[in-house]
This record gives sequence, C-alpha cells and structure tokens, in this order.
Amino acid sequence: MDARFNLFDNEIADRFAKRFAGAGLVIQQSPLPKSTQELVSLRASQINGCGWCIDMHTKEAAAAGETAVRLNLVAAWRESTVFTEPERAALALAEEGTRLADAHEGVSDDTWAQARKHYDDDQIAALVCLVALINAANRLAVIVHQRGGSYEPGMFAAAFD
Repeated sequence: MDARFNLFDNEIADRFAKRFAGAGLVIQQSPLPKSTQELVSLRASQINGCGWCIDMHTKEAAAAGETAVRLNLVAAWRESTVFTEPERAALALAEEGTRLADAHEGVSDDTWAQARKHYDDDQIAALVCLVALINAANRLAVIVHQRGGSYEPGMFAAAFD
C-alpha cells in the first residue's frame, strides 16, 4: 500500500517538519543517553504500530552500535536481562506515557519515582519531551500510511540540514 499523502512534499507539512525536527534536535543534544533515546523511541513506535518509526529507530540504533539482541528484545524488555535499571525505568515511562488511555492515572507514581531515581532534571525533561514527540511522530506517519522499510541511517537528519 502506498502512502496516502507525502508529508515531505507539501509546503505546510515541510514547514511543520522543520520545526518538529528542531524540537527533536533539542532532545538529541540533551544529556539523556542516545541509546536510551533510541530504545524509548522504538518501544513507543512498536506500541503505536508505526512501521516508519520502527524502521528508523532500529536502523539508527544499530548504526550507533546498539546490539541486535537488545533491539530484538525491546518489545519484551520486562522479560529480558539485557537492559539496565535506568533503561527499564525509561521504557516503563515510555509505555505508560504512550498508553495514556489504558490507565486513569496515566504514568503511575511508581513508574515516575523509578525514572526520577535514575535521571536528573535535564534528563527527565528530555525523556518526557521525547515520549511526547515520538508519539506525535508515530501519529503523523500512521495517519498517512508512511511505511517502513526504506529508511537509511542518517536520512532524517540529512533532510533538515
């Protein structure tokens, strides 16, 4: 199935994408570890069924040195031994922040406490903003049927240089 609409080929969408990419750059330049950023983006994208973002974040993570074992276990992180306690806290926050409608409280106090235990103010700010941003990106891509499979590492960054 082809994409319904090319967001990369529309003036309004292009202007929005440049600002969206700018917001992403703030997070990328934050002290939140890059591997955590990719794992969180991948997990939220899996939950949201966004093939484009899953493709992008698995390839970007692999290009940055992430192992296939860890990438393959992100969807089952609770049932694996390959993630650190800080990564587990970030993945839990990403899941609860993505599945807001599944719990009346959104992100639980326990999950929040675990994240705060491992991340300082700048890192937690970046993590919260990342969860919001990746969920927005997932929605953009899923709505227009932007399919995964053709992404090459560095492609998104190069589009906004």
